[in-house]
Amino acid sequence: MQEYVDESGQVFSVTTLTGEIKRLLESEFEWVSVRGEVSQPQTSRNGHFYFTLKDPSAQLSCVMWSSLRQQLDSVPVHGDEVIVSGSVQVYPPHGRYQLIARSIRAAGLGALQQAFEELKRKLKDEGLFDEDRKRPLPAFPRVIGIVTSATGAAFQDMRNTLEKRYPLCEVRLYHAAVQGAQAAPEIVRGIRHFSDSGEADLLIIGRGGGSLEDLWAFNEERVARAIAECRIPVISAVGHETDFSISDFVADLRAATPTQAIVMAVPDRNDLLMRIGDLQHTIERRVTDQLQRHKDTVSRFLDNYALHKVKQRIARQAEMLSWQEKQIAGILQQRIMRIRDQNRHLTDTIFSFTSRYLIQQKSQLGELNYRLQAADPNAPLKKGYTRIHQKEKWVRHSGRFDAESPFEIEWADRKNRIG
Repeated sequence: MQEYVDESGQVFSVTTLTGEIKRLLESEFEWVSVRGEVSQPQTSRNGHFYFTLKDPSAQLSCVMWSSLRQQLDSVPVHGDEVIVSGSVQVYPPHGRYQLIARSIRAAGLGALQQAFEELKRKLKDEGLFDEDRKRPLPAFPRVIGIVTSATGAAFQDMRNTLEKRYPLCEVRLYHAAVQGAQAAPEIVRGIRHFSDSGEADLLIIGRGGGSLEDLWAFNEERVARAIAECRIPVISAVGHETDFSISDFVADLRAATPTQAIVMAVPDRNDLLMRIGDLQHTIERRVTDQLQRHKDTVSRFLDNYALHKVKQRIARQAEMLSWQEKQIAGILQQRIMRIRDQNRHLTDTIFSFTSRYLIQQKSQLGELNYRLQAADPNAPLKKGYTRIHQKEKWVRHSGRFDAESPFEIEWADRKNRIG
């Protein structure tokens, strides 16, 4: 049997050789990531997770201590292809080495997860996740805009929940693909539509659950920046409760599910009705209490001695006013009677004076009429006398009559021209 010796001819003990191997391996592979298929996974009673990582040509024993296993979102099962990161450790008593796992992730998600973490760190450093830029939701939104797939179950769940919870609110859908190459640009267009149009008070973006690849549109930088630039509050409702996306961190509020987004966005009408009823009861009680306190105050005033004195004084003043009113009424009545008598006497005097005056004037008028008739120049004509006119003048004396010139003879009823 040939012995293993070093260049100096020294023979190593098992312990020494194993120690050298341990030193070399652990210093060379202090941190390493290995890809392979999980085989024979098991968890010990103290919580440690043991499994074998293998590929078609080799296998590697692995262990993850319980403190780290509890931080896993999900524990790998037999057949899962994973990437395990950690350090190589040699266990001398058994003469074998194993990988002490620090992290385990699905093998197909490494690049996506790294991109997710890098973008998350970048946007966080820019302040897009800061709480002081988060806007409060409107208490009673009139219109809610939703950016999601029109054919997805998420939209139907949100619409049904809203109808049951707060039917006063209107829903306006912007259809967008929620996975695939066209998803991110369509989601961005939907966000900008509601931001620019002002037709909604609140915006919900989201979809149902899925793998990291399915949800990736909501992890793209252009979607995150569109949310940050949106003029109205945004709720991100992507996936299930355990799923987180970049949009969740940028949005004003994150909902675990699309249905929860509606619950967070609007009040429950039953709660409102109960609150209104409570407020109505409170108001009625307070008004009743206030009235009772005023009644009690008035009652105390009514029993007050000073108030009685005031009431008595008011009563005396009222009696005095009543007596003065009667006195004034009597005086006014007497004055009215005197004025009536004076008016009656004045009327009789005016009537008597007017009658005498009219008789006098009538007499004078008769006399003037007699004189007027007596002075009427046509009175002689009416008695049968005539007048002679020559050259349009009344010939009163015979000396003024020209026998050679034509003349007119005037009777009472007509004139005749002669010559």
